[in-house]
Amino acid sequence: MTVIGGRTPVDVTFKRTSTTPGGPEGNERLTAATGAVLLVLFAVEGITILFLGQLLTLHFFVGLLLTGPVCLKIGSTGYRFYRYYTGSSAYRRKGPPAPLLRVLGPLVVATSIAVLGTGVALALLGPGTGSVPVLLLHKASFVCWVAVMAVHVLAYLWRLPRLVGADLRRRPARHGIAAPWRAGRWSLLAVALGGGLVVALAGLHLVSNWSR
Repeated sequence: MTVIGGRTPVDVTFKRTSTTPGGPEGNERLTAATGAVLLVLFAVEGITILFLGQLLTLHFFVGLLLTGPVCLKIGSTGYRFYRYYTGSSAYRRKGPPAPLLRVLGPLVVATSIAVLGTGVALALLGPGTGSVPVLLLHKASFVCWVAVMAVHVLAYLWRLPRLVGADLRRRPARHGIAAPWRAGRWSLLAVALGGGLVVALAGLHLVSNWSR
């Protein structure tokens, strides 16, 4: 085996890889972990819709809590988009999503922002939103969001256990790919949840406007 400056080619390769925040594999794992958290939170939010009269406070709390992880999810997918289309060799080798998912991606982002944005607006404005039908917009955006998210979730759900499990293990599975910066990814997710929690706690009192 050829030695370059006292290091093997494997050492050189690992050093180059580890200088980036996990590369495309790390980005994919961050997106998957965030998606798994969002899946649980959106499931809870969906349950509150069925019993909105009894669970209005929880509906408000979870809706505001979602702002942090949703921002992180948009950021991680946007970063992959940026790196791919600016010619990053690693992201080019990883390749783009399937054509249908590439079309759905912007719709997922737009409807997610619409649902959360109108929800936050309702929390701030209360029932008296004036001439702007914010509640109607919130319901309409939610219907559109469910339609695009159904396809999005079905396309990615089967990959979540492998990607999240790979990052939870201290060592990669046999023949698996080691993705550096694992602590950084989980720290980002913790910060996103913490930020959402701050928003939720700060805005929870606004539910009283709707309780009346």
